[in-house]
Amino acid sequence: MRLVDYLDKGASLDPDAPCLVCDGEVATYADVRALGDRVAAALVARGVEAGDKVAILSANDPVAFTCVFGISRAGAVWCPINPRNEAAENREQLDLFECSVLIFQASFAPLVDAIRGDLPRLRTLVCLDADLEWATPWQEFLDGAADPVDRPGADGLAMMVGTGGTTGRPKGVMLTEANLEAMTAITLMSYPWPSGGERPTYLALAPLTHAAGVLCFPVLCAGGSIVVMRQPDVGGFLDRVEAHRVTHTFLPPTLIYMVLDHPSLDQRDLSSLRCFWYGAAPMSAARLEEALVRIGPVMAQLFGQTEAPMMISTMAPADHFRADGSVARERLSSAGRPSPLVTVAIMADDGTLLPRGERGEIVVRGSLVMRGYFRDERATAEASAHGWHHTGDIGYLDDEGFLHIVDRAKDLIITGGFNVYPTEVE
Repeated sequence: MRLVDYLDKGASLDPDAPCLVCDGEVATYADVRALGDRVAAALVARGVEAGDKVAILSANDPVAFTCVFGISRAGAVWCPINPRNEAAENREQLDLFECSVLIFQASFAPLVDAIRGDLPRLRTLVCLDADLEWATPWQEFLDGAADPVDRPGADGLAMMVGTGGTTGRPKGVMLTEANLEAMTAITLMSYPWPSGGERPTYLALAPLTHAAGVLCFPVLCAGGSIVVMRQPDVGGFLDRVEAHRVTHTFLPPTLIYMVLDHPSLDQRDLSSLRCFWYGAAPMSAARLEEALVRIGPVMAQLFGQTEAPMMISTMAPADHFRADGSVARERLSSAGRPSPLVTVAIMADDGTLLPRGERGEIVVRGSLVMRGYFRDERATAEASAHGWHHTGDIGYLDDEGFLHIVDRAKDLIITGGFNVYPTEVE
């Protein structure tokens, strides 16, 4: 499935159902499809071919996210650009990805202006929310649309995501339609979803450029609604859970700690929640147990990485408890069990697979694993040595089959779910 096919699936269930909700404004599935189709036609009018790379640089915004579906409909490849990166890092990524179009918010105009002269392949700049001398205004971009278009992607490539890898040098992770299908299937198989005709409501506070974005696809194909928060705000997060009867959401541990420390948490009605995902960094077992009590028995872990998105291992809400209903404290420090469509093993340095209980590098096989690094055969070969994808994480599998991560081979600092390299800090 192309990325736009998830939207089309949801629209087929009810085109008038709410799709993207933000600040009191509601865009139905029909609305989102119509705007996405205009974006696709406008991209083709600007010379975008199937397989071309189109980047989006934006904070959480429903219009920016709608552009993802236009990119997909045009047969192009979505390249989410991290708005927290420095200008030089984004310039390097845009150059590496060979992006021909950049769609951006005006708040990032100084960054784009600083780097655009060094990006000769970047022939089209589109500003979503301001008129700039050196960029195409949003309405002018849409008004230049060609005939409607609905093209397959080139060679199944859906998404290109930047990662620093083990050295801090950027790499382009090539994620295919099959990779994201596997991720979506695992998500729908492994966690609780509404039944009896009820549809999910997903609250996106975390950046749509990262985990919060790809978790939208299973929600869309179930015909659910996505409530978009433009800025992180814990009080606003709790308000929206109550007001929209949110069933699913995702936060990294640092933000979950802020939710737990919010003075109004215990007075809030969070009974609509079915699945509160956490991941992207280790979570304190003590604070997780607190969350299970104060937020509810809805906490759900996911473990993945850019190269194998989100779902290497999963821990559904029920797995946090023993059969008698008590909290399974021995599991709270784990990363869950290997996902249904993924094979996980522990490997020694010489490529030997280790038995349960022994520590080594966590390696993965399956359709979740990326195609490879863009134009980097050496790095791709290193990451897939011995026929397995190497995560760079050290861990072991316990007797129940739960995966425990005990160290990182990568020399990283994790803050708010983002990787920060010590050399960059220095």
